Amino acid sequence: MRANANLVAGMAWLQSTYTIRLNHRHKLIGHVLSGRYKAQLVEGSGNGYLRTACDYVHLNPVRAHLLKSEDRLLAYPWSSFGYYLSAPEHRPQWMRVDRLLGEHGIAQDTPAGREQYEQRMEAHRLEPRDEESLKVFRRGWYVGSEAFRQEQLARMGGKLAEHHAGELRRETAEAKGERIIAQELQRLGWSESDLVIRRKNDAGKMAIAVRLRRETSLSIKRIAARVHLGTSNTANARLHNAMKQIVPLGPDHGSFGI
Repeated sequence: MRANANLVAGMAWLQSTYTIRLNHRHKLIGHVLSGRYKAQLVEGSGNGYLRTACDYVHLNPVRAHLLKSEDRLLAYPWSSFGYYLSAPEHRPQWMRVDRLLGEHGIAQDTPAGREQYEQRMEAHRLEPRDEESLKVFRRGWYVGSEAFRQEQLARMGGKLAEHHAGELRRETAEAKGERIIAQELQRLGWSESDLVIRRKNDAGKMAIAVRLRRETSLSIKRIAARVHLGTSNTANARLHNAMKQIVPLGPDHGSFGI
């Protein structure tokens, strides 16, 4: 316990006193140790998303002004770009270059093909930057089509942890909530319009709301708006009472009884 306390105290010092001194000396701002790396899911079905993501990463040294105009992209050592220009025996065994070369229209991983790829990237660095198109890499959790997004949300449902981005957790909860609503509407023989026209305390609507509350991380405010339960304060009281009375009848939580 003593060792753990010393470790915590040391980390606190590093994040406060040392940070202030270092930033003052070098005229910097922010944390000395930044947050975790950013990870994004990239659709790789040959439709250009993989190429866009890889080109963005390989041109990062240019955007960060870490290279002189006369320097080749290859001069930046902390990038995978050099591996794409290397012969297969000089690359990690797990690394594939054929998919990215293919998206650049280069059919074979040969010296000529790799030279062509470098020439394409050197020309690409001189093109005007489209800042709007880069926003997807600076925020968000995926790069791909809407169909890809929906597929990933369905696969991740219920498997996220606290370290995942809040936006991703929210979108996953929304997707799961929509699946639950579709199941319940089918079970009740209702359509979307029934959620609007039926009374706010309708038993069927409350059963849907209870499932959403028990099986997702959606807020009461969001559940109230989606199921048309009235204000969040009113919905909170109704949900509180309903959750005492409505219990799942089956192991899959697909039906309820009172």
